[in-house]
Order: sequence, then C-alpha cells, then structure tokens
Amino acid sequence: MQIFGAAHQATTLQLRVYDGYLKYYTHNVVAANIYNQWFRLNVIHNVGARKVTIFIDGEKKLVVKDHSRASFYFKYGVYAAPSGSSHYMESRWKGIKLFKK
Repeated sequence: MQIFGAAHQATTLQLRVYDGYLKYYTHNVVAANIYNQWFRLNVIHNVGARKVTIFIDGEKKLVVKDHSRASFYFKYGVYAAPSGSSHYMESRWKGIKLFKK
C-alpha cells in the first residue's frame, strides 16, 4: 500500500512485504508472519499534523511523519519483487473504505 505525494520524493508511505514481514519502506517491521492470512489494515494520514498512523487488526503499530506537503493519492496491490523472490505474488483486498475529514 502506498501514499503517493511528498515534497522531495515520490511517496509519503510505502508498506512492503519481505519474507513474511510487513515493513515501512525497507526498515521498520509493522507486522510479522503475514503470509496466507487476512489482516485488517487501517492507515490514517493526518495531513495537517504531517502524521501517518498505521494499525493492524485494530492495534496501532507505527506512527511516522509524512514527507511534507503535496497532492496525495493512494494505491494498493503488488508492484515489484526483490531479486531472487518468487515469481508468484498476490495480494487480495476487500471492504476498502475511504474517509475524508
């Protein structure tokens, strides 16, 4: 899942999966052992406070600063694979809701 838009780079948020770990970009582990299971992902981007909060199954997992003002939009799905990974990649999404303050 990505939030596109930032002052000096392409994205404000990227959630990536490496070896079963959901990570913020390539570092901070947000959740472990996520392969082959459903989980609820909630992301709150408070633009005024420049803060992104990530919840997994209702539990707050990570709060980070956004990457400054821009026009924002989001995407979700499978985009790329690190070298040496499987050729089979899948992500399934359901019940997507957007709320705007």
